[in-house]
Amino acid sequence: MAVSDPYPPSDAPRAEGPGPRTAPWWRRRAVQAAALLAVSGLVILALVREQTGTEGFLVGLGLAVLPVPLLTAAFLWLDRVAPAPWRNMVFCFAWGACAATLIAIVANSFATDWIATRTADPINADALGATVIAPIVEEAGKAAAILLVFLFRRRDFTGIVDGVVVAGVTATGFAFTENILYLGNAYGVDTDGGFGDDTGFQSMTAATFFVRVVMSPFAHPLFTVLTGIGFGIAALSADRRRLRRVLLPLGGLLLAMGMHALWNGSAVFGGLGFFAVYTAFMVPCFGLITWLAIWTRQRELRTLREELPAYVAAGWLAPLEPRVLASLRARRLARAHAARTEGREAARAVAEYQLYATSLALLRHRGRRGRAGADFVVRERELLDDLWRRRGPARPALAHAAWETAPVAPVAPAPYSAYAPYPAHNPYLR
Repeated sequence: MAVSDPYPPSDAPRAEGPGPRTAPWWRRRAVQAAALLAVSGLVILALVREQTGTEGFLVGLGLAVLPVPLLTAAFLWLDRVAPAPWRNMVFCFAWGACAATLIAIVANSFATDWIATRTADPINADALGATVIAPIVEEAGKAAAILLVFLFRRRDFTGIVDGVVVAGVTATGFAFTENILYLGNAYGVDTDGGFGDDTGFQSMTAATFFVRVVMSPFAHPLFTVLTGIGFGIAALSADRRRLRRVLLPLGGLLLAMGMHALWNGSAVFGGLGFFAVYTAFMVPCFGLITWLAIWTRQRELRTLREELPAYVAAGWLAPLEPRVLASLRARRLARAHAARTEGREAARAVAEYQLYATSLALLRHRGRRGRAGADFVVRERELLDDLWRRRGPARPALAHAAWETAPVAPVAPAPYSAYAPYPAHNPYLR
């Protein structure tokens, strides 16, 4: 594989933030998506408030928000190697909290009422709706957000970690709204007459909070992450393998629906069955998927160490930069040094330099395996040009981080000139 001849930096305005250039059609789509989510949010707000009452809604909102920062921070921590644009994360959370929840409430209510009418058995209709209808509708609604990001923000969706993060943030938004509804209704039960103490709880609100917020805040993210993993593996597949790129997400979605159905159905077995499913199935699956996500992130860091030296040989990167960029600690030190010595704008430029270098390494890794797509050369040149534009504040900061994290006795970094020549030879990268 070879890149084209180097070209002089263009004087034309270029996007300064990470990610693809924003096109007019995407702005229109973004406005339309924001309007759709805003309408969905207003409708779901009215529905939840109607079911719980104003006081119950406020209590549910106050309690449901507690796990959101922890779950969101966990997924953002996982995404530190190649952070997704904040727009993607806001869209995913809003879709889960508004659109997916609205779809679930309307579809679940319609299906349950239809089953109750046909069978004249409301109790069995509710059980069937919870164990069969709800998993299908809810997981499909959440998967729609993953599909949209996969299709329309393809450059930001390159592997398993991206699938896990997109799915997890979407499911966190969904669980947030659903918890408002459940906790608000539980508060209404307490207000109307209290809750029996057979389970050891004197309050329906306390019991619901314990099960949904303390014991299983990860439940919805865990289900939807299976769909995200399917999309992530599909993103690693070559474009010509169309059947695989379709079947993998569908397989992940079916697994998510199955796990969701098992979790909802565990309540049918009573308290003992619920705890058995929780300890024997949910917790081990959560641990396994967490390990997989962290292992995949470490593999991305290894990819930086393996792929970036080719660009060092071509003159685009300094010799120590691959080692620094492959270490989260060194990257953090570089950003801190830039902020301390040159200000916030320099720190932002260093963060963007790190993100572009990560994207470049992952792109080259996919390209060497025939998975980069037809726009590989164009995308590579864009990333190289973006790196070169930020070399002024980035290279001194990375040199400082290399010195701080040197595995041997450190030697003070040599002064770096921001006016180093643009690579003037043809960087054929084998």
